[in-house]
Amino acid sequence: MAVNDPTLFEYTSRQLRNLCAESGFPASDNTPVEMLGELLGEAGKRRLSEGPLWPSDVADDATPVEFSVALDDTGDRAVRVLGEVIAEKPSMVANVAAARRFLNSMSERLGIPTDRFEAVQDVFLPDEPQGKFAFWYSMIFRPNASPKLKVYFNPAARGEDRAAELVAEGFRRLGMEDAYDAATEYSVSRGDLDKFTFFAVDLDDSPLSRVKLYISHFSATAEAPVQASEAVDGIDRDSINEFCDLLGGGTESFDGRPLVSSYSFVESDLKRPGNYSLYLPIRDYVADDVEARARVVSFLESRGGDAAGLDRAIRALTDRPLHEGRGLLAHVSLRLGQFGTGTTIYLSSEAYEVLPTRPGSGTDS
Repeated sequence: MAVNDPTLFEYTSRQLRNLCAESGFPASDNTPVEMLGELLGEAGKRRLSEGPLWPSDVADDATPVEFSVALDDTGDRAVRVLGEVIAEKPSMVANVAAARRFLNSMSERLGIPTDRFEAVQDVFLPDEPQGKFAFWYSMIFRPNASPKLKVYFNPAARGEDRAAELVAEGFRRLGMEDAYDAATEYSVSRGDLDKFTFFAVDLDDSPLSRVKLYISHFSATAEAPVQASEAVDGIDRDSINEFCDLLGGGTESFDGRPLVSSYSFVESDLKRPGNYSLYLPIRDYVADDVEARARVVSFLESRGGDAAGLDRAIRALTDRPLHEGRGLLAHVSLRLGQFGTGTTIYLSSEAYEVLPTRPGSGTDS
């Protein structure tokens, strides 16, 4: 039964081991898989045939994890897991409590500092959170390095009408009173079409530890992220247009899932963002994963990247033919700025479901 109907942990841990092996991790490093097991908890013990324990919004098929491979322009790479902790008897409140226990465990085990989390938790974690999630984790793994943890909070946890208030207060709690104005000056000019998506904090004490704000641009052209990038000095605006054109397949208005901008603030400059990232949900603008792969390859090659590495990452997760589904390649991001540049490819586990293909291509979107 375990072979044909694995548990969620068995299924996703195999994928994670394969991704780590493909990225040069030593075979003896079990930390990523052990952390994945703890994050999944009771949800990870369920057979896939039983369906998800909770309808997580992390992935399209309700799988509470999503993988990504970060390809730095320096040649370094990282494997990351975005995940939601699901309680044994899930609810928004119970999931928050379970996620806090996970953080306490990771802090004790790995010495992860929690001061930033504690500074803003009562802003973003009300007694009865609203929205599709309260907070998620990103576990960041690099070969022969200690794991890092990032927390994503939901700015709409007290209602969408209070999202701006929560973001501003979150920055203030972290001693970054000027950050809100710096991050919103160029990014929220279209009323309700620009919405705060995530407020994220790195839980480490390195000089490049980040506070990040994510903003979704609904029904936007490439002009919206180009304008948003104006908040960061030294950005190559042409690369943003090229990114949207190549990965969007000529899409002019991204009317499916939105483009997303993010700003990164670091300790050396708490007033201005040092990096800008743009996220494109490629699965909404292709017919299948064959088309998605071709576009990602074109973009990687335009930046001198390694297309073979993309194929190894795909094989690490699945052996299904790419023409039989859509969404394995979920979205792609471009990172620009003074604190690291590169491309990140986000990959769906597809543990519960493979999205069907659709007729036409992204140029018809």
